[in-house]
Amino acid sequence: MTSRPGRRLTDAERLAWLRLARSAHVGPRTFRELLRLYGSAEAALDALPGLSRRGGDRDFRVFGHDQAEREMAAAARSGIQLTALHEPDYPPLLRETVAPPPLIGIRGLVDALHRPAVALVGARNASIPGLKMAGLLARGLAESGFVTVSGLARGIDTAVHRASLAGGTVAVLAGGHDRIYPPENEPLLEQILATGCAISEMPVGHEPRAKDFPRRNRLIAGLSLGLVVVEAAERSGSLISARLALEENREVFAVPGSPLDPRAAGTNRLLKQGAVLVTGVEDVTGVLAPLVAMGPQRLGAEEQDRPAPVEPADDQRARVLDLLGPVPVAVDDIVRQAGLSVATVRIVLLELELAGRVWRDPAGGAGLL
Repeated sequence: MTSRPGRRLTDAERLAWLRLARSAHVGPRTFRELLRLYGSAEAALDALPGLSRRGGDRDFRVFGHDQAEREMAAAARSGIQLTALHEPDYPPLLRETVAPPPLIGIRGLVDALHRPAVALVGARNASIPGLKMAGLLARGLAESGFVTVSGLARGIDTAVHRASLAGGTVAVLAGGHDRIYPPENEPLLEQILATGCAISEMPVGHEPRAKDFPRRNRLIAGLSLGLVVVEAAERSGSLISARLALEENREVFAVPGSPLDPRAAGTNRLLKQGAVLVTGVEDVTGVLAPLVAMGPQRLGAEEQDRPAPVEPADDQRARVLDLLGPVPVAVDDIVRQAGLSVATVRIVLLELELAGRVWRDPAGGAGLL
């Protein structure tokens, strides 16, 4: 097995990472900001109550030690490896995304996450030609040395996983590892684990909700060098995956379909917008071969200089708050208009976010809730 960079967490550190990641209003971006400011999850946990109180929430509760221990024990019983962002087993391409999950649960063969990967997604109510094309592409990619990534949904996802079992495939779950959706794909998942793996950022026992599927889609896009949409209607979740892939500078491919079939409306629109047209596996491998040769870039966030946390004055908080509204504003614009340092503005936004008073858009801007 090839040596991978990174340091494995101790059990105590992993518990602290889990507590921080599960605490209220701590999303992936906020998690990394807290780690950057305080140097460790343990120190960030100590700082959370004060930060949220200064942001306006006096009832903030950190995710409990006992709760985290129970979650870790449940994961261990299910054969789930909880892997942290800077550990060697964490998928390198996912680590390079804008907001990678601090912890992911992995079941199956971890090595599948460290091979070149291509995502294939599409309609749940897929046509017979669409299912056939998905299978042909998946088998061709496996023969070319790629792992396939998909969401274990009905239709195209199922066809992709089945066709690429021999070469290895990754199933990205919207719920916990024990809450498979759809339930009829549980036997397929067991087959996947023999040669590939399944991952989820959700705890054991978490039932997938509608809002969890776009979160899953960002992982599908982030794990892959490129994303192929086989069939997608307008307003399809597969188009969300394509947008997320573009935001992460991944290659987007689309299979053309009949203009008379509404299941092809989304893919045909992607082609009009510049997606790479796919009629065979060579259309995908030809574009991705140079990217495979380059390998993933190394993220140095954990090695950046750590600024000393500051406690802004009340008037500084007020100046930042006055500049916020329902439409997100870029941090640079807030810094310029408020006449404050970047560090001061970032800590004020962190306080407000932990108090549940602001939200952050994909570009990092902040808006009032």
